[in-house]
Amino acid sequence: MDKLLAQIAKFGIVGVISFIVDYVVYRIFNAIFVSVGFSEVFAQYYLLSALLGFTVSVVVNYILSFKFVFERKEDISRKKEFIVFLVLSIIGLGINELCLFLGYDVIYLNWPWLKSIMSEGFAKDVFFKFGATGVVMVYNFISRKIFLEKKD
Repeated sequence: MDKLLAQIAKFGIVGVISFIVDYVVYRIFNAIFVSVGFSEVFAQYYLLSALLGFTVSVVVNYILSFKFVFERKEDISRKKEFIVFLVLSIIGLGINELCLFLGYDVIYLNWPWLKSIMSEGFAKDVFFKFGATGVVMVYNFISRKIFLEKKD
């Protein structure tokens, strides 16, 4: 049990680092898309920003996860390992995008009382982004532990 808790703690640290990378890239692209007017043409520009941030953070997460969190399976090539990691991450990306879309487009934009208690920027850039990240973090730990970690 102590080993699992230590692993969860390490995964949490790697997750925080990956989230910072994801969030910084997400905010940078949101700012770029707003400043160049892309946000006026494509209202869901933040989903593209999320895709870009998530993509960069997947590479960081892969490197850190196998350096500090998970023991590699010995019977799987690095190429196959990365492909499995990538597929699991793409599923995570789908969950992330779905959470952002449902949270912001479906809930926030259609619930006036929610709009009255939080700003659009806070809803999109903090509240639903952090919520989506939390959901994906749980999914990532469980799926990687099942499919990628060496079994004792």
